[in-house]
Amino acid sequence: MTLVTALRRYPVKSMGGEALERVELDARGLVGDRGWAVRDGDSRLASGKNTKRMVRRDGVFAFRAATTAEGVVVSGPGGRQALAGDPELDAWLSEALAADATLAPETDVKHFDDSPVSLVGTATLAWCARELGADADPRRLRANVVVDTTEPFEEESWVDDVRIGGAVLRPIGRIERCRTIDLPQDGVAEKTRWLQPLGRQRDMRVAIYLDVVTPGVIAVGDAVAVGAPASH
Repeated sequence: MTLVTALRRYPVKSMGGEALERVELDARGLVGDRGWAVRDGDSRLASGKNTKRMVRRDGVFAFRAATTAEGVVVSGPGGRQALAGDPELDAWLSEALAADATLAPETDVKHFDDSPVSLVGTATLAWCARELGADADPRRLRANVVVDTTEPFEEESWVDDVRIGGAVLRPIGRIERCRTIDLPQDGVAEKTRWLQPLGRQRDMRVAIYLDVVTPGVIAVGDAVAVGAPASH
């Protein structure tokens, strides 16, 4: 039986995230996931790459965000902390990134790249570590859901709806990776060489995106069922 082995949420896009035992999914994805992002003066989002929507600011990976009763707390180098929405946090980020920076909630510029939920199997990660020589830490993929699988890349074959806990998700495609997966981030302190060999053997794609069909709560240990439920 395929089970959920880890859940991870990223309250601020590109910052380190938080491990969860359970989480609610709504139509947007994991509640609170990528709800905030660091924007520059042109409303581009701090990231590990340059696109029309994003700008490369590797310094953002030195920060971590966590959800608390008071709101989203950002932690950075030296153990310093600040609450999202505090003007002092914007000054701190601007200094750290050497650019005008504002921590802002999602509005006109969407924070998700292509889809709200990402998932990877443990057998896929093990194959990447063995065959590609990378550390294959799922935090480098910024995956929301890790599931215990027996065959590498079996999650890529899923075409039917996926039921996890009280939620139903729909696979929509494999994820093309960028240089971010090689960078120190989210508690992974060293660089690795994952992207280049992944490009040679797997067209730079690993893990899958899913949309939320039916909102609900999912938890570590939940069974993962692919396809229509059995009739009684």
